[in-house]
Amino acid sequence: MGFKVENKGLLTLIQGGKRVGYQQYGVPVSGAMDEFSHRLGNILVGNKEDEASLEILMIGPVLVFDKDTKIAVTGANLNPKINNTDIRMYKSYIVNKGDVLSFGSCESGCRAYVAFEGGIDVKPVMGSKSTYTKASMGGYEGRGLKENDYVKLFDLKDKSISTIDDKYIKCFDSEVVLRVIKGPQDDMFLEGEFDKFLSSEYVVSNECDRMGYRLEGECIKHNNGADIVSDGIAFGAVQIPGHGKPIVMMSDRQTVGGYTKLCNVISVDLCKLSQLKPGDKIRFEEVDIYKAHEILREFEDYIVKIKESIKVQEVLRNRSIVLSIDGVIFNTFVEEVK
Repeated sequence: MGFKVENKGLLTLIQGGKRVGYQQYGVPVSGAMDEFSHRLGNILVGNKEDEASLEILMIGPVLVFDKDTKIAVTGANLNPKINNTDIRMYKSYIVNKGDVLSFGSCESGCRAYVAFEGGIDVKPVMGSKSTYTKASMGGYEGRGLKENDYVKLFDLKDKSISTIDDKYIKCFDSEVVLRVIKGPQDDMFLEGEFDKFLSSEYVVSNECDRMGYRLEGECIKHNNGADIVSDGIAFGAVQIPGHGKPIVMMSDRQTVGGYTKLCNVISVDLCKLSQLKPGDKIRFEEVDIYKAHEILREFEDYIVKIKESIKVQEVLRNRSIVLSIDGVIFNTFVEEVK
């Protein structure tokens, strides 16, 4: 038992941990685009941090549950609702059989995550439940969810709910600074081009998806062409093809590529990058590998602080109530906690 998809939304994918160990066979790692939000959702429902959840793009689905479960919504604010009643982001909820999860308009960011206690009951492919749509691999039949799909969940075991303090919740801006490490082919560009890249503002184009983000802005010039012998591509690699427009490689990137790479976005900033939409603006700032490691340690310490600060309460009873006051209908979601 689990939930039925009544409306698929724009694009709803099952994404979890990365598919590690198969790039030599041409299989991308995939996985959640915004790993920070994905991890927090799983923490809130008591899962391992890389357990599969739903990754929702811009317009959310409508899901009807036929069993009790626990959920948490993180990432982009798509105004989640249970039985048409607004619920809080970054908090877990017990949903009952017959309850409906839906979403409103997108206020910030572009990718929301819905975690379920125990995760999603799909078979791992090459060690991961994540969906790679170009090869119809993983997730739910290797594709986004459609109307009338039925997704299985695991049994509810813990009726406590968890809440993250607002001070730990990141907001998603439409203008961001992304920190990058120079290289590996920075010597294949004309002198001063990397400085021009750092001093320029770029705009996310309409050509942006889980494979890569094409940016509009200053062209970066090569000193002797854009082609190289194909080599590996990391999440956040900034490719510069012959036309000079940067392309930032994302979760579903190809495993190797033959274009020069000017720099790479550091791992901590990939969460911000993954929440950008067409028209959002980016500036880049250089850091070295030692600073990047320091930032990563601080990020992991931040996750630990969030875990330690989470407020946990036992739910005794919850229900949806419809009130009519002077002819005006109000939908409310009431929780009785211990």
